Amino acid sequence: MSDKIENQYFPDYPLHPGELLYDTLEGRGISQKSFAEKTGISQKHINLITSGKTLISPDTAIKFERVLGIKAYIWNKIDAEYRLYRARQEEVRELKKNIEWSKKFPLAALKKKGCFFDEPKTPVECVNALLVFLGVGSRSGYQNKYEKLEIQFRESPTFTSQSESVIAWLRIGEIQAEKIETAEYNKKKFLKNLQILRGLTCEDPKNFEPKMVQLCSEAGVALVFVPELPKTHISGATFWVNQSKAAIILSLRHKSDDHFWFSFFHEAGHVYLHSKKGYIVDTKDKTKNEIEKEANSFAAATLLPTRVYQQFIYNTPRITEKAILDFSRRINIAPGIVVGRLQNEGRIEYRWHNGLKRKFILIDS
Repeated sequence: MSDKIENQYFPDYPLHPGELLYDTLEGRGISQKSFAEKTGISQKHINLITSGKTLISPDTAIKFERVLGIKAYIWNKIDAEYRLYRARQEEVRELKKNIEWSKKFPLAALKKKGCFFDEPKTPVECVNALLVFLGVGSRSGYQNKYEKLEIQFRESPTFTSQSESVIAWLRIGEIQAEKIETAEYNKKKFLKNLQILRGLTCEDPKNFEPKMVQLCSEAGVALVFVPELPKTHISGATFWVNQSKAAIILSLRHKSDDHFWFSFFHEAGHVYLHSKKGYIVDTKDKTKNEIEKEANSFAAATLLPTRVYQQFIYNTPRITEKAILDFSRRINIAPGIVVGRLQNEGRIEYRWHNGLKRKFILIDS
């Protein structure tokens, strides 16, 4: 017997296996009644197959192989391709229902960043590309993954970003963090490396950025920089890739050294102090939530040790630029960080000593 199917026309759309069976029987002059008798399958079932009302099971394909000489895997392949075709047609109908939902995301920005594997050309393709990017199989899968986060956003009185834009930003960070190889998370190692990182605040971004990534990865933390997307106003976020790998995402928002370094150590505080479950996304006001207060205290004390800083305040009745520079050099910290702390606490006006702050754009931005 040969696997070749002679005088058969295969169209460029998925063929129902019943069409192939019908054409084969017609071409060989075999009646459906005779074929049913030879296969031991009811004529009614053969008719359901040839009329396209049912598909071919693997055991039926084996019987067809014995009678017609067309291998069972061919029947099964045609059957599988047709089933997939029908499933995709149904999926298109479902995707159409989610076109308006997809428009809540910053699709243009995601396309520009190359977040979609294939360039979507239609609204339906945009929905499909969005789901692929988000790493979910459906709208319900998205809700299962991100619903708790969206609830947190809605319940926060200070959250001013669009939740879909923030989730897209987080997803970019997730994808980047998953690619970074890290050691297993070590809390003591992380705390030790944070002290080393504190000493980098006086360096230029081209020097400290790779060192930051390296020192974090050595302690089991993936550090990634993801510039803001439209309608996001987020400085940073943390989450756990798995139980032995944490991730910190920084948006590069504000871009002055005091904001940048405080944001980093704030996120590091979340990793060091808080739960391994879910995402922690910084809202506009970091003082309303208890864990945000704890992360603030961690960042402040790491950058400017409490006792040393208090002595500086006590011994410096007039906070001049020279006093700030002398103090910064003595404790090896960027002067802009001291200025930011003094301004935030209301010890000096926000218009004072801003010349000591550095503005920079990191390499990944």
